[in-house]
Order: sequence, then structure tokens, then C-alpha cells
Amino acid sequence: MERTSFAHMRCSLARGLDLIGDWWSPLIVRDLFLDVARFDELIEDLGISRNLLARRLKSLTEKGVVERTAYQRRPTRYEYRLTEAARDLVPAILALTAWGDRWARPKEGSPILFVHKSCGHEFSPRVTCSACGEVISADAVKAVAGPGGAAKAGTKIVAERLRAAS
Repeated sequence: MERTSFAHMRCSLARGLDLIGDWWSPLIVRDLFLDVARFDELIEDLGISRNLLARRLKSLTEKGVVERTAYQRRPTRYEYRLTEAARDLVPAILALTAWGDRWARPKEGSPILFVHKSCGHEFSPRVTCSACGEVISADAVKAVAGPGGAAKAGTKIVAERLRAAS
């Protein structure tokens, strides 16, 4: 089944989703972050088919999210690493994981816990305001029109409403 491209939309969320692709991509990025970096390791950890993993890695590499380097010659084998773009995606994946721990955690408990290297404490990822540091919730956010907003696919109604509210 052909996936719809969001690359043309005037929406940063849609365009970001277009870069990471499908449901498997955030899991691949998570595994690479956790140093599961070789093709066969990714297959074993995720339970993904070889051809699907190959397609996802090719796409993530072409889009600059992942880079591959040879670790063996004859036959050539590769390992995959996060690019700067993927490293910037990790906090969002951590936040999604925290959301999953709250709303969909396995009955046995959280599969992965995170420890902040600087202080050594276990933490639950949260989104905070970059200006004041307060934890962000849906009720604490007001959206306003941005300079790139346009009444086009991806933000057609949103852009109109945000402009009208300004």
C-alpha cells in the first residue's frame, strides 16, 4: 500500500512525520539510540521482516535521519547511527514512551526506564516551556499564527482560525 506523502503540506508536524515514515521508524530510532545498531540485531529486537527493515533504513538514510557505516568487508555489513536530526527526535520519542507508560503500559510494568546522566536520577520525560521551565499541558498552551502558516493542505482551517484569532 502506497503511503501518502506529507512533504508538500504547510505543517511542521506533517512534514516531520513524512521524514520519519511509518510506525516502525520511531522504534528503529529508539533502538539505534539504545545502541542496537546492526541490521540483524534490529530484526531480532523488533521482530520486523528483513525487507521492511531494509526499506525503512534506506528511507531514513535518504532523508538524513540515519547514517550507515560499514563495520565489516567481504561481505560488507553495515551498522546504523543517529544523525543530528535523529538525536533531536529522541526527546520526542522519550515523551511518547512516557505517554505510553501512563496510558498503555504492560501490566508487568514499564519496559524501559530512563536515567538522566547528569544527576543520576530516574526520570519521566516531560515537555517544558523553554522560557520559564514550567511543565506543559494541553490546557497551558495557546497556539498563535506563525510566519509560515498558510491556508493550504495540512493547516488550511488551522491557519485561517489562528489568523482570525490574532
